[in-house]
Amino acid sequence: MRKVSAKLITDVVRDLCIDANINLRRDIFSALKKAYIVEKNRRAKQILEILLTNAEIAKTKLLPICQDTGMVVVHIQLGQDVRIVGGDLKSAINKGVRLGYREAFLRKSVVSDPLPLQRINSGTNAPAIIYTDIVKGNKLKLTVSPKGFGCENVSRIKMFDPTADIDELEDFVVETVKEAGSKPCPPVYVGIGIGGTMEKSALLSKEALLRPITKKNEKLNLARLEKRLLKRINSLGIGPMGLGGRTTALGVSILAYPTHIAGLPVSVSISCHATRSATKII
Repeated sequence: MRKVSAKLITDVVRDLCIDANINLRRDIFSALKKAYIVEKNRRAKQILEILLTNAEIAKTKLLPICQDTGMVVVHIQLGQDVRIVGGDLKSAINKGVRLGYREAFLRKSVVSDPLPLQRINSGTNAPAIIYTDIVKGNKLKLTVSPKGFGCENVSRIKMFDPTADIDELEDFVVETVKEAGSKPCPPVYVGIGIGGTMEKSALLSKEALLRPITKKNEKLNLARLEKRLLKRINSLGIGPMGLGGRTTALGVSILAYPTHIAGLPVSVSISCHATRSATKII
C-alpha cells in the first residue's frame, strides 16, 4: 500500500488550477493555428490571430486565458493500492482550489447556493466538481478542468428512444451547436457522451473533452461519426466568435458506454476556444 499525503494532493491541485487557466492546452493551440492557416474569411482569420496572440500573452505574462476562470471540475483516477494520509481526498482538493484561485488572482465564480435570491459568491471558487474512478495500481492521476459557463450553458442532453437512428443523433448534435451560435465563444470543441444512464452520458461528454483533439478515436464507427459531425458543424458557417468563417468547431470527440435496452441517452458538452485542462500523476 503506497501512502500519498493530503498536503501533496492540495499542492498539486493548486498548481494545476493555475496551469490550466494560464497555459492553453497544446493540442487546442495547434488546432487554432491550423484553423488560422486554412481560413479564407478575412474577419475570421483576424479573430483566430487574436485568439492565438491572447494565448501567447497569457502564457508569457502569467495571466488567465479568459476572464471566466470557470468552475473547477476534477477527474481522478485513484489506484486501489493508494492510501491517502493526513487528511481526506475531497478536503485536500477543495483546499487546493482555494489556494490556486487566491494565489493566482483568478476570478471566483462559484455561488454557495444555486437558488435565486440566494446566490452569494463563496469567495473561494470552491467547492469543485469531483469525479473519482478507482483503478488498478498505486498511482493517483489528477486532471483539473476549469469549465466556463458561456459554453456550459449551451450544453444539452436528450433521452432518445432506442429505435432512434444515427441521423437523429447527428441532427441533435448539430442543432445543439447551431442554437448555441456565438454564445460559447467558438471555435468550440464538442464532447459527446452516448449510452449509460442520463448522468453517465453527461459525464462521458465531459471526459471526451479531455482527449487530445488530434488523437483519433480508437473505435472506427465513432471516428467516422466524429468526422461526419465535424464536417456538418463547420458547414454551419457560424465561425470564430460567431462572425462567419469555415471553423465553427476545432474538433468532435465521442465516448460511448453500454446502455439499457429501453433507452439511448445522448449528451453534448460544448467547450469554448479556451478548452482548458491540466494533468499530473502522483
